Order: sequence, then structure tokens, then C-alpha cells
Amino acid sequence: MSPSSFDEKVDAALAPLRGRPGIDRAASVVSNLADYGFVWVVLAGLKGRRSGPTRRRAVVALGAAGISSLLVSRAAKAAVERQRPEEQLEALVRTPSSSSFPSGHTLAAFCTAFVLPETSTGTVACVSFAAAVAASRVHLRAHHATDVLGGAAIGSVLGLGLRPVVNLVTPGTNRARVSRRARRSGRGMGSQEFRL
Repeated sequence: MSPSSFDEKVDAALAPLRGRPGIDRAASVVSNLADYGFVWVVLAGLKGRRSGPTRRRAVVALGAAGISSLLVSRAAKAAVERQRPEEQLEALVRTPSSSSFPSGHTLAAFCTAFVLPETSTGTVACVSFAAAVAASRVHLRAHHATDVLGGAAIGSVLGLGLRPVVNLVTPGTNRARVSRRARRSGRGMGSQEFRL
């Protein structure tokens, strides 16, 4: 199946959901939360509300994910120069003007979702939100389905590559806390609390 045929099939599958106020609003909210990395800045701010290793890691992770995803997205868009879908859904979102491939929102969301969290639970939560961002971009017809798949793939590879680098340059964060809690509780690694 060609990429255009795949895009057409996904677009046709989503067509019955478009025009439903609740779904359209939800897609707009999710898309706007990801615009310019707003939700990730808020999350990093919450993680870094106290000084120390956690704040350092949040700042480094956010900066690394933001800068790298922007540079990679711009380079890929310049290389591909794909036209966006026609007749985008009317919604209160910023009108896109750059090349359609890859989806910059999706690329940045997946990259940050793999870099910013310190725990596997946090990563699952953030990747789930990134998937919602990808779905919202297709629902709003801001992108073709293959644009968001490409953005998700590139962003995931980028994020998984950056995560060990961020962990290396910001020692003393999650692993040290888990070790201290394990010693205090005497229950080993099973004492982890929910943390992003």
C-alpha cells in the first residue's frame, strides 16, 4: 500500500468523528497543549519546583529535547517539503504553514516524552499523551497520517538517544532517590513511588 493510499484510508476512517463538538474540542485542546511545547514546559516546571538534581535534570532534558527536535524537524521538513491536507478542520488552533512531513508537534512530543520523565511509569504516561497529540493532528487535518507516523518514529529515536546522555550529565536524580528509599524501607526496589 502506498503512503497516499494509507493516508486516504485513515482520513476516511476518521471522517465520521469530525464535526462532533466534543471530539473536535478535545483534539484542539490536546493540539494546543503541545503547541510550542507548552505542556512539557509546565511539566518540567512542576518537576523542578525545588532546587537540586531533579531541577537540573528537568532543565537539561527540556532544553535537549526542545532544541534537538526543532532542528531535526526543520531539517526534515526542508528536505521533504510535503503539502498539507486540504480543507483543514475549523478549530481554535494555530494555522500551520510549514511542510507537512514530519509532524513537528508529534516529533517534539515523542522526543520529550522519552527524555523528560525519570521513571517507566512517567514515560508511559508521557508517551500516551504524545500518541494523543499525533491523533489530534490527523483528526484536525493538520497532517496526513504518515506525517505523524514519521514524526513519532523520528521523535522516539531522538528521545531514546538523548535520554542516556541527559542521565549522564545530570547524575544523582532518580536512581539515587530510589536507592535511599530502598535502604530506609528495607523492601528493595518495590518501594518506588509514582514520579514523572
